[in-house]
Amino acid sequence: MRTLIALWRLGRLLLHVLHGLLIVWLRWPALNAAGRQARVRWWSGQLLRVLGVRLEVVGQGRPGAKLLVANHVSWLDIAAMHAVLPEARFVSKASVKDWPLVGTLVSAVGTLYIERASKRDALRVVHQMAAALTEGDTVAVFPEGTTGPGWPLLPMHGNLLQAAISTEVPLQPVVLRWHQPGRDYSEAAQFIGQMTLLESMWRILSARELAVRVQVLAAQGTAHADRRALVEHVAELIAAELPQQG
Repeated sequence: MRTLIALWRLGRLLLHVLHGLLIVWLRWPALNAAGRQARVRWWSGQLLRVLGVRLEVVGQGRPGAKLLVANHVSWLDIAAMHAVLPEARFVSKASVKDWPLVGTLVSAVGTLYIERASKRDALRVVHQMAAALTEGDTVAVFPEGTTGPGWPLLPMHGNLLQAAISTEVPLQPVVLRWHQPGRDYSEAAQFIGQMTLLESMWRILSARELAVRVQVLAAQGTAHADRRALVEHVAELIAAELPQQG
């Protein structure tokens, strides 16, 4: 039965991705910022529904330029956040732009790509982020640098937070928690270890009553902040909202 449900969801997923590509190819150039954000919110929310994921939202993003900082669990984290904060431009590992079909969609929403193994490239991206924030954009980062199990948090790195400090733009933490009935943290949503994208996708397609909670916390000032102290503070704020295990 779960296999049939997964195959049904997979078929709908492929159609939804193709729908997104048609929007990008045919409508995107003619849309203003508000029109693009409306379609990003709709497409991302619908993607979660197609996959059988229930979206829970707590809090809201502040208006104007901001740096969103979130914990990282799944390749679907971006869709979950875009369903709530469609204005976000994510910083993502460079390999994502080469993913079949999805890479086109991710690039269309203004994603900034980074070669995570290169410190020099991190500096380049910080400058790009600062320019975007100065222009009034919202930028989003996952300071853990990779996906984790949900709890405990992986160590967070503060390099990219320098963009908010330099521009004195507020930082707004976001807490992501994938869960299922009776489980504070869903193993089905995890994308860790040697797991491939296809393996992770099948686990999500087959999951029962999977849900994601997107909690937007209060914005934090960044003027004259020390980035190491700032990232430690943000990590504490996010960890405080996650059920602790073990």
